[in-house]
Amino acid sequence: MTEPTVWYGQLTTRRRLLARGSLFIAGGISWLSVFLLLPSLALLVVSFLKRDADGALLWELSFESFERIFGSASGENARILIRSIVLALVVTSASVMLAYPMAFFIARGSRRRRFFWLALIIVPLCTNLVIRTFSWKLLLSAQLLPAKLAAWLGWIDPGRDVYPSWTAVTIGLVAASLPFAVVPLYTSIDRLDWSLVEAAQDLYASRLRIFLAAILPQTLPGLSVAVLLTYVPAMSVFVVSDMLGGAKHWLIGNLIQHQFGPGRNIPYGAALSLVLIVLTLGGVSLYRRNGRSVEIL
Repeated sequence: MTEPTVWYGQLTTRRRLLARGSLFIAGGISWLSVFLLLPSLALLVVSFLKRDADGALLWELSFESFERIFGSASGENARILIRSIVLALVVTSASVMLAYPMAFFIARGSRRRRFFWLALIIVPLCTNLVIRTFSWKLLLSAQLLPAKLAAWLGWIDPGRDVYPSWTAVTIGLVAASLPFAVVPLYTSIDRLDWSLVEAAQDLYASRLRIFLAAILPQTLPGLSVAVLLTYVPAMSVFVVSDMLGGAKHWLIGNLIQHQFGPGRNIPYGAALSLVLIVLTLGGVSLYRRNGRSVEIL
C-alpha cells in the first residue's frame, strides 16, 4: 500500500490515491445514504411496528402489516397491485413507441432545430406535475375536442368528460413520462452508425428488419434508460390517477398515500412501500438482465 506509483505523471502512493478517491465519492455516498438508505431503513423498521386506535406508532414488534398484504392475495389490494403493474407496462410501452419516432425526428434535424425541439420536450418538466395533470383535466373536459371526438366514436356518452377513466389516467401518465423516454433515446440515436443501416438497406432488408438488426442494438443503452425512467415513476405515481381517475381508479401509489394520510396506518403504508420497492427493483433487474443478454447476442 505504501509503494510509490505513478498516476497521471505524479509520483504518489496507493494509500494517497485511495484517500483521494474516497474524498471524491464521499459526497455521493452521503447523498445516497441520507436520501435513499436512511429512508428505506426507516420504512423497514416502521413496517414491523403496531399502531394504536388514533394511528400513533407503538414500538412493539408486529407482522400484522405483512400478514395483511400477503394474507389477502385475492382481495382488492392485490387487484390494485396487479393493475398498477399492468398500467406501468402499458405506459412504458406507449412512451417508448412514441419516443422513437420523435427522437429520430429531432436527431435528423439541423443543430438549431434540435435545440428547439429538445427545449419543447424538456420545458414542460419545469412545471409541476399537478399543474400539468390539471391541464389534461381541462383538455379532456366535455367542452373540448377530445371529449367530443370520443363521444362521436361512441366511447363515452355525449356531454361527458373523458375523465374519470383509465383512458384519461393512461394519457396523463404517458404525457408525464414521454420526455424521460425521448431524451435518452435521442442521445443514442444521435450517435448511430448509419453505415450499418445503409448496409442493411443494400442487402434489401425490410424496414422492420433494419430496425431490429441495425438500429435497435445500437440504441439499447438509451432504451434501457428510457424504460427505467418511465416504468419506475409509473408504478408509484398517485397524483395523475387521483386527478384523472378518481376514487374508482386507484393505483398502488394511491393506496400508499391513503395509508400515510386519511387511513392513518403508517406501518401498513410502510409495508406496502417496501413491497412496491422490491417489485420495482425486481422488474428493473429482470429487464436489465434480458437487455444485457440481447445486447450480447
